[in-house]
Amino acid sequence: MDKVFANASQALEGIVADGQMIGVGGFGLCGIPEALIAALRDSGVKELTCVSNNAGVDGFGLGQLLNTRQVKKMIASYVGENKEFERQYLNGELELEFTPQGTLAEKLRAGGAGIPAFFTRTGVGTIVADGKEIREFDGDQYVMERSLTPDVSLIKAHIADRSGNLIFRKTARNFNPNVAMAGKITVAEVEKIVEIGELDPDQIHLPGIYVQRIVLNENPEKRIEQRTTRPSKGE
Repeated sequence: MDKVFANASQALEGIVADGQMIGVGGFGLCGIPEALIAALRDSGVKELTCVSNNAGVDGFGLGQLLNTRQVKKMIASYVGENKEFERQYLNGELELEFTPQGTLAEKLRAGGAGIPAFFTRTGVGTIVADGKEIREFDGDQYVMERSLTPDVSLIKAHIADRSGNLIFRKTARNFNPNVAMAGKITVAEVEKIVEIGELDPDQIHLPGIYVQRIVLNENPEKRIEQRTTRPSKGE
């Protein structure tokens, strides 16, 4: 099956709606589906719950959806680079479910594996465990965490074939595979598309069974979240 769509807007057509849970891959600004996020913004859907490691930066990544007030709730582990996020949260305009980073990854992985919940020691004795079931195993306390299965997942990969088999590039594998597996419908933004059979099966990071739609973005911006420079010699 050829899963390739002409552009990001077409790839989201008919599958995004108000009130959905949207999973978004990436780590910081690394490996985020830039074109798909922009298309989601342009779609005008609102009251979204976004599941992502972080919330982008002001005006870029998921920060665009915060500017347009399309996000009702964020489920994330790190949000420190976004002033608009801070403003909305402190003013009671945005719901936030802080989740430890490893727990968030496992909530997505478990969702993709069909596991509805799991127990972890992370968060026991903190506000993370408030209202959740606590159980003892081998003398230690564990908190029960529910898995996550977004209605739609938007991810970024480096290469795809037309059936959706994906190869990620370096640290872009952070969160993207788990987000893809967890989504009920997954849309992959990629920089290169090859024909079926061209990818070495041993090099495929995510099988195409987890991907329903593909869109090509050959030249993403790949903005740097925090640019650090050194003075040249003699300065």
